[in-house]
Amino acid sequence: MAKSKKARKVNKVGSAGRFGPRYGLKIRRRVAAVEARMKQKHVCPVCGRKSVRRISTGIWQCQKCGATFAGGAFLPSTPVGKVALRVTKARG
Repeated sequence: MAKSKKARKVNKVGSAGRFGPRYGLKIRRRVAAVEARMKQKHVCPVCGRKSVRRISTGIWQCQKCGATFAGGAFLPSTPVGKVALRVTKARG
């Protein structure tokens, strides 16, 4: 009896391998890159430690000091949020 070959996840796209051959390679690579950045630990705006993790969409929490704050869907601070913060500091 010969062993049957099972399909394996594609190494090119990492976490987006769950999509199989659908949607195209470029989009799957983009999804994998966004997910990799999202799952990293980020710097806490309160204590400055690199221990912020995503709880759910737009909600982030520091594992060290327990600070919970709203941010972007995939990153704790978005480019638009940085601009808004800079503008409010200049006016205040």
